[in-house]
Amino acid sequence: MNRKKAFVSLTSDFGTQSQGAGLMEGVILSMSPDSHVIHLTHELPQFNLIAAARTLEQVYFLPVGTHVCICDPGACFNRNSIILETSRGDWLLGPDNGILIPAAMILGGIVKATRIENPAYIRTPVSQIFHGRDIFAPVAAHLSNGVSFDEFGSSIDVNNLVRAVYDEALVIDNLVYSTVIQISSFGSVHLNIKYELWRQLELDNKDSIEIRLSNTESLCLPIGRTFSDVAKGEPLILKDDYGRIEMAINMGSFAETFNIKIGDSVVLCIHSGFDNYREQSWVLSYEI
Repeated sequence: MNRKKAFVSLTSDFGTQSQGAGLMEGVILSMSPDSHVIHLTHELPQFNLIAAARTLEQVYFLPVGTHVCICDPGACFNRNSIILETSRGDWLLGPDNGILIPAAMILGGIVKATRIENPAYIRTPVSQIFHGRDIFAPVAAHLSNGVSFDEFGSSIDVNNLVRAVYDEALVIDNLVYSTVIQISSFGSVHLNIKYELWRQLELDNKDSIEIRLSNTESLCLPIGRTFSDVAKGEPLILKDDYGRIEMAINMGSFAETFNIKIGDSVVLCIHSGFDNYREQSWVLSYEI
C-alpha cells in the first residue's frame, strides 16, 4: 500500500443530518480499512459551486492524499466523474463542473486528468443520484490501496475540462476586479485575491482602500491585521486565515450589512503607482 495516499478527505453539500457522509466513509473503510478519513465539511451552501471550490482549496492545509468534493446541482448523470492529479501529489475527485480546478491550482497545478470509467473500481449498479457512495468513495478507497491512477479510465486533455467556477482576481489599470467566493458563518466576505497579489500591489503599506460593491455602493475600508483593529460594528479589510483577502465587520456581519452574496463582484480601487500591473491575472500558490 502507498501509505502517502492513505489520507482521504470528504467535502459535500449533503448536510450533517444526512446519512450520505457516513455512507461514503463506510464504503471507503470497508474497502481500505487502513485509510484515515476526515470530513472537511458537509455544510457547503447547497448547489453553490463557488463555495465548494473555495472550500476545497483548504486541502492545502491537509496531508497529501485523496480529496473528494461533491457539489453537483441536478446530479447530472451525463457529466464526467474525474480524478485530477496535482503537482503536490494529491488526487482530487469530483464531478467535472469546475469545482476542482481552484484547489488544483493551489496545489501546484494539474499533472494529469482522467475520467472514472472502469466498472472494476466502482459499486454497481450505480445510483443515478448518489455518485458519492457508488463512484467517488470506492475510487478513493482504491487509490488509497495503491491502484494506479491510469487504471480508472481514459485521460482528459486538461484544456477540455470544464473551466474553473471562478478565476483569480484581475488587475486592469488601477482597479482590482474580484469575486466573492465565500461568506463565513460570521458574515465575513472572502475574495479571490491571494496574499501574493496583495503583497505585489503593496497594499500592506496603505492605511485604507476604496471598495466598490456590485450594488454600486462605494466604501473606504481601513486595512487591518485583525478584527479588533476597528471598533465594534466597524468594517475593515484584511488577510484571512486561508491565503486570501476578506472584508469583515468587527463583531458583525459584513455580508448582511451590505447585502452581499457569493458570486458578487467587488472592485478595489488603487489610485497611483501600479501601472506595471495593467491587465494581469494572478494564479499563484499560497504563501502564508
